[in-house]
Order: sequence, then structure tokens, then C-alpha cells
Amino acid sequence: MPRDVNLDLDLVRTFVTIADTRSFTRTGERLGRSQSAISLQVRRLEERLGVKLLARDPRRVGLTEAGEAFLPKARRLLRVNDEILAELTGEDLEGEVRLGAPEDFATVHLPDILGAFARAHPRVALAVTCDLTLNLLDRLQAGALDLALVKREPLGPDLGVRVWREPLVWVAADRAVLRPDEPAPLVIAPAPCVYRRRAVAALEARARTWRAAYTSPSLAGQHAALRAGLGLTVLPREMVPDDLVLLGEADGLPPLEDAEIALLKARGGAPRAADRLAEFVLASLDRRSARPAG
Repeated sequence: MPRDVNLDLDLVRTFVTIADTRSFTRTGERLGRSQSAISLQVRRLEERLGVKLLARDPRRVGLTEAGEAFLPKARRLLRVNDEILAELTGEDLEGEVRLGAPEDFATVHLPDILGAFARAHPRVALAVTCDLTLNLLDRLQAGALDLALVKREPLGPDLGVRVWREPLVWVAADRAVLRPDEPAPLVIAPAPCVYRRRAVAALEARARTWRAAYTSPSLAGQHAALRAGLGLTVLPREMVPDDLVLLGEADGLPPLEDAEIALLKARGGAPRAADRLAEFVLASLDRRSARPAG
């Protein structure tokens, strides 16, 4: 591509919105354009980049490999554009944004992101609620949240926009908590919990018996039970404390599918500040997931 060819940010914003909604119709509704206009914008962007970004069939819209690679860069372009406009025009966001998130994800990944957003938009009041995914979904449905980050099975775009994926691992204070002739003692959250369901399903698929040795909705409570040697649990690899050990197939435990976090918006639309926070979170997590391990 010649160096003097520039990207049209309106086209980039259309592509990012399609990646979020996986629907030309919903993208048109969100951006105030017809479906034919959305299709034309996508075609113009693909022609400008010289690659195919979207794969469409009668039932869904997906991203090609080039589209997946371009998405985090597109989010960064829009974030920088919006920050420049807000700074130079003196127009800043204000109001309240109510965000829900699982405790473990919020503890590890969100503080720096939300802190950066708060510094960039000091007139936006953030109200963050940590809870189990099912409770967050209920709050979102009831209109008590504008945005929610939720744990989900890898179902595709039907439950929000995927923002994070990482391996799940078995964790304990010591391998001695596992005894071959006894049920596996699990330290788990109450049902319904994606990690609890994933652990139980994996054990039962191997015909391995288990028991709930310690049940707590609190991540701190689960960690305390693990350190006391009460059992083992399932955690995302990046969230494992340094003083706990990883267990695996050598210990007779089955492998686990990856964890997935999705971002959902309130039905009927969210405030402009919530839309901006959603873009900020997505761009920030895209950058983190793209960093080399270690």
C-alpha cells in the first residue's frame, strides 16, 4: 500500500461495530445507516486494505484471519481518534457508567484499565459490581447495569463480544490433596459457575468422583481454602497465585477447555460514556492478549 493512502475512520468504525454485533442489520441500526450503506463501507475498506475482512453466510457474519488481525489495530485507531477529539475540542464525557464483572477477572485485569479510563474522563463516575455471571446477567436484564463482563462457554457471538480467552488449569496448595482412592475435593463457587461446571464435567467425563470440599462465592475465600489444603480448584492460568501449584494429567486430572470472557451491553442502548468505556476495555484487552507471553 502506498504511504500516502490513509484509512477512512468511518469505515474502520463500521468494521469494528460489525465485529462487535456480528450483524449488518444491528450495525446499521447502531450507526444510523442502511444495510446497503454498511455493505458498501465494508467493501470500500476491504478494497483500501487489499484483503478480505469478513466472511458471510446466510446465518452469520464472521471475521477472516485478516479481519481478526486487523481488529485490535482498528480499535486502537478509534480510541486514539476519540481521545484526540475530546482533548482538542474540550468535549469530555460525563455521567455514570455501571459495569459488572466477575471478581477474579476484575481483580486481575480491570484495575489498570479502569484507572486509565477514569484519568482520561474524570467527569465519568464508574460504579463497578463484582458478582457471579448469572447474577450479572440478571442485573443487566433488569436495567441495573450498562455493561457486563461475563464468563461464558465458547459459544461464539450469541452471548456478547468475546474479549478474553485463556487456558484453565487445576490448582492446589499441594499435590497431596489428591488421593487416588478418594473423591477429588473441590474448592468451588456456588452453582451456577462456569469454572465449577467445567471442573465437574471434566472429572465426570473421566469417571472420576468428586465432592464439594469448600464452597464460596468469594475468590479470597477460595484462595484461603486452597492454602489451607482443603482441596483443588480451576483457575485461569494468569490468575494463579505464586504460592499455589499447578496440577495436570500426571496427577490423574483431565485437561480443561479455555476460559472465555464476553462483554455485553444493556438492551435498548447504553449511555455514550458506556459505549466509550466498552471501546476502551475492548482495545485495552486486545493489546494485552496480543503481548508475547512473559
